[in-house]
Amino acid sequence: MSDALTLPAETRDRAGKGASRALRREGRVPAVIYGGKEEPVTIHVEAKELIRQLDTGHFMNSIVMIEVGGEKLRTLPKDVAFHPVTDRPVHADFLRLAKGAKVDVQVPVVFTNEEASPGLKKGGVLNVVRHELDLVCEADKIPGEIEIDVTGKDVGDSIHISEVKLPVGAESAITDRDFTIATLVAPSALKKSESESGEEVPADGVAATEQGSDEGSSEG
Repeated sequence: MSDALTLPAETRDRAGKGASRALRREGRVPAVIYGGKEEPVTIHVEAKELIRQLDTGHFMNSIVMIEVGGEKLRTLPKDVAFHPVTDRPVHADFLRLAKGAKVDVQVPVVFTNEEASPGLKKGGVLNVVRHELDLVCEADKIPGEIEIDVTGKDVGDSIHISEVKLPVGAESAITDRDFTIATLVAPSALKKSESESGEEVPADGVAATEQGSDEGSSEG
């Protein structure tokens, strides 16, 4: 799990667009903490500090302890809105976490042992269908990333969610199908050689990883 972050905040006395614009001019970002059995709390945080934490790359999957009014509230970031032109944060939502709570998160995947994949060694390409997995996790056991071992994978093989060992306290949010995470395909040059000669011709060079998109790949 990513380390917990701490974010100082102050309560907002006024709501509305005018008050929010005034806060942004002062270098602050309006935000709200909601969830649980308590009323939502409207706050504002320093823009520079929020940007710094966003730049860590794991902000959205981290527990954030918000310090406000002498209290520390345990939260999970749920949404950050950005200005369409400046790309600076203009609003943030935080989910209040109760003890033992489960939360929906998106966790990035990383692939390991590529050198032990026969398909990659002979020039195959790893076509990533899902760069993140939708998981349901215990709030204090959110993994920073999910490692997927490609040892033994050859051209034509696929990696499905059923093959992935998820950490304790985490499970897939998608339960109605064994969806595809990645496929190992032949590069165009290798495909051409095979079609012309009728046999496989290993491609020279180091195996590459291609970052595909959901739209361009089908799930199994």
